[in-house]
Amino acid sequence: MTTEVRFTHQSLVESCKKGHSGSQYELFELYVDAMYNVSMRFLGTKEDAEDVVQDSFVDAFKNLKSFKYESSFGAWLKRIVINKSINHLRAKRIAVVPMDAHEFHLTNEEPVEVVDAVDIKKVQLGIAQLPTGYKQIINLYLIEGYDHVEIGEILGIATATSKSQYHRAKKKLVEIIKEL
Repeated sequence: MTTEVRFTHQSLVESCKKGHSGSQYELFELYVDAMYNVSMRFLGTKEDAEDVVQDSFVDAFKNLKSFKYESSFGAWLKRIVINKSINHLRAKRIAVVPMDAHEFHLTNEEPVEVVDAVDIKKVQLGIAQLPTGYKQIINLYLIEGYDHVEIGEILGIATATSKSQYHRAKKKLVEIIKEL
């Protein structure tokens, strides 16, 4: 990102902090599509993703005074969208991560087979077919780039559970892709 772009975003954020609605609209336009895509990966329904994104922007603008440039505005907003998406799933009482007694024993499991040059469409279709808990872990780890410690904090689970669920989700994804 160039210095000019960073400065433009910083000046937009500062203008928003002063309550300028035009600057809020500019920030909204810059980030709405990316944040919608993030929410869609978690929620899977257009209407729910739109609602979560809208709520996320409202909360972001309300709490903008707490934004201290420790990360980019986009990263800060993305964290809000992910948390709201997960909370939306919890409110619908959809289990984010199913818990089984055998989750913590990774050493006895068979290795996951490697799939050669998989069509990206198949991967997307496969992820869409995963159970909700597995989909959350795959999205957070592979797509959003969080590590297992961060995923544990976001989902309120142990790091070991995140690793275990990721391993199972990846194995299930390979099975699904093979059937497509």
